[in-house]
Formats: sequence, structure tokens, C-alpha cells
Amino acid sequence: MKILVVGTGARENAICESLKDDCELYSYMSNKNPGIAKIAEFKQGNEGDIEAVSKYAMENNIEIAVIGPEAPLGKGIVNELEKNGIKCVGPNIEAAKIETDKSFMRNLFENYNIEGSLIYKVFDNYEDIEKFLDDFDRDAVIKPVGLTGGKGVKIVGEHLKDNQEAKEYAKEVMDTKMGGFPQVIIEEKLVGEEFTIQAFSDGKNLAPMPAAQDHPYAFEGGKGPITGGMGSYSNKDGLLPFLSEEDYGKAVEIMEKTIKAIAKEASPYKGILYGQFMLTSDGPRLIEYNARFGDPEAMNVLPLMKTPMIEVCKSIVDGNLGNVEFEPYSSVCKYIVPDGYPETKYANEEIIVDEAKIESIGAKVYYAAVNQKEDGKVYTSSSRAIGVVGIADSIEESEKIAEEACEYVKGNLYHRKDIGKESLIQQRIEHMKEIRG
Repeated sequence: MKILVVGTGARENAICESLKDDCELYSYMSNKNPGIAKIAEFKQGNEGDIEAVSKYAMENNIEIAVIGPEAPLGKGIVNELEKNGIKCVGPNIEAAKIETDKSFMRNLFENYNIEGSLIYKVFDNYEDIEKFLDDFDRDAVIKPVGLTGGKGVKIVGEHLKDNQEAKEYAKEVMDTKMGGFPQVIIEEKLVGEEFTIQAFSDGKNLAPMPAAQDHPYAFEGGKGPITGGMGSYSNKDGLLPFLSEEDYGKAVEIMEKTIKAIAKEASPYKGILYGQFMLTSDGPRLIEYNARFGDPEAMNVLPLMKTPMIEVCKSIVDGNLGNVEFEPYSSVCKYIVPDGYPETKYANEEIIVDEAKIESIGAKVYYAAVNQKEDGKVYTSSSRAIGVVGIADSIEESEKIAEEACEYVKGNLYHRKDIGKESLIQQRIEHMKEIRG
């Protein structure tokens, strides 16, 4: 079977790894990702040029396309591919609005009485923003309505000093059409612990994956700007040390109701639904959805799949998705980034990756926003460079493997050493105990 994976990063590298042994693998990517290039036939090009991707897929008689990043989904890549007879693991443009249009997502919760939402409002003029924030007695979160790669969100009390600064930032979001819309969403800041559940969907059935916890802040201890994600961990029981089976079940139920609502409101949702939740004193609340695998969380779960990924892809496009099984192991992913990321001055620099050493200690390496040039050397961009993953019986062991693997990637680079550490996880457990009384 011929499978095409669209996308350039570590998430797509992990998707390709999960498929490589069971199909004839193709890739369409913007940069030459060395991890993908050695296991797939590939073409370099703009992933957002949906006609060009579709042409490449038709020329190579692709049967199923798996879409990695959100931007092509927002441009209707699935509609274009399906129009040309190519089945897709990824939602069409109508269903992808669950990520690409945050107001669509919140309205869905309201119209279909799905629990787990939060106080929010969408604004398109500054006057209403001023009035709202003057009366809002909680800390606010300011978000662009459209896509910003996880980097447009600012929180009062963390990135913004007070509601006055929140007003100024909200105005900037609207004036610059950040995320592609002259609108802004203001939400209540939830207190609790964030967690992620990713799930496969065939439009009717949902097959959830192990929960993971991402670390979006750039620096250790959860400090600094919000990034695309600095690393994540998962636990062998499919839960997290602060997340009960009941909490997990409630979050999955919210996702199941969402899938049904999307089918009624827009179109059946086929692909991966990523739920970003906050565990609060009164259970899970949804922060937002993504219409694809998380990056880094894909790297926590894909290597653990017991059910072959190729079989899951077939069942998604055929509409007969059943349970998907995972090996009972823990995993820790750490992202290695250029020093100073996200405002780095170390872009376009060579990095040395000792893959053999990394593999010899039982870790996995996934290449992210890097470029392999004709000389065979690998160069950074201004974004995340390498994801390394340790897999073992416990989070603690997995963390040690991932941390050791980081030593075999050389350059002007940085990673958060605290991700997966027992001390940080204990803080999360204590935090939830305190919140829940």
C-alpha cells in the first residue's frame, strides 16, 4: 500500500517511523528532514500548496494521505486530495474548524450542551474589549481566533501584568489580524494541571490514546514564553500521576460528544483529535482542540502502538475503527532547541547527532525543524530541532534515558532538563491535591 505523510517535523518523523515497515512510504515536506528522508521517497515543496501536494500524490498512486500539520488542514488539503480519489487521515476543511476557528469550537460546546467549556467571549472591536475587561473579575487569557503555532496566547499574571496590558495585547491581535482573523478571544484563566488526550476518529467512533502532559514554557520550572512545546511524558497505565481513571473517562466523553457534534454541524471528523484539557477542582475542562497529533505528544504515544498504525489508518478511512492497543510503557520526550529559543540567534547552524549512540542506549531520535543540506550535514532553523524519547517501565527510567540521549546531540543548543523529573511531577501531584482539597 502506498501512503503519503505530509509534513516536515518531528511529529511527521514519528508518524513515518510508525508506518515504514508496513507500506511503501512517501513524504511531502518543506525542508529535507533527515529522519524521514532515509525511510521514505520524498519531495520537497510547500506543504500549504495543496494542489501541488495533490498532484504529487496522484503521480505516485497514493492510496492514503496522513496529514501532519494544521496549516494545510486549514487550507482544505483533505478536500483537494479526496476530490482526486485519495483517502485521508485528517479532517476536511469544515471539520478542521475545531482547531482553525476557536469561536467555532466554543459555539459547538454551547449549542450542543457539551460539558467542560469555560467562560469566553469573541470580540471584533476594541470598545467591547475595554468594557468586558473592566468588568471581568478573573485573570484573563488572550487568544487569536486562528492558527499561531501555539505562540499567540498570553495570560494575565504571567505574560501580561494586568487587564490594561491585556487590552493593549488584544488590540494588537486584532489590528495585525494575528492568526488570520481581525478578532480575539478572551477566556477565563483556569487553575489546575494541563493534560492532553489524543484520539483516532473515523467520524463515528473514537479510539483514545494514553494521556500525556506537555511543557509549553521555554525554560525550566515552567518559566518564560509559551512555545510550541519543550517536551512531554506519558505513564505506562495510560493515565498521569495526578490524573485518575475517572478524570480520563470524563475527558474522553467530552471528546466523543464533540465528534458527534462536529458530524452534525460540519462534516464527519476523520483523523486525529487532540484535546488539551485543564484538570480543575471540578474535573476536566477543555482549553482547546487540535485537528492533528500533538507535537511533542505524538512522540510519546506512536512508539508505543501495539495495533499497527497502517491498520488504524485503513480503519479510519473505511469507517470501521475499533480499539487501538498500546504497549504498557512510560515515555519521556525532550525537545532540543537552538539556544535562546524562541528568540534565538543560533539559526542555520550545524548540529551533530550521534544516532548510533542514542539508539544504543534505547532512546529514539526524531528530527524536527532542521534541514539536511547537500553536504549531508544537518542545520538548525529558528524553531525546535530534535525530539529525543526515552521509553521504559517508569517515567523516572524513561527520563534518564532521554536525558542521556541529549548528550549525543551537539551544537549551540538547549533543552529543559526538568521534564519528566520526579521533583517536577511531585509538584504537579501536590498542586492537584491542594486544588481538590
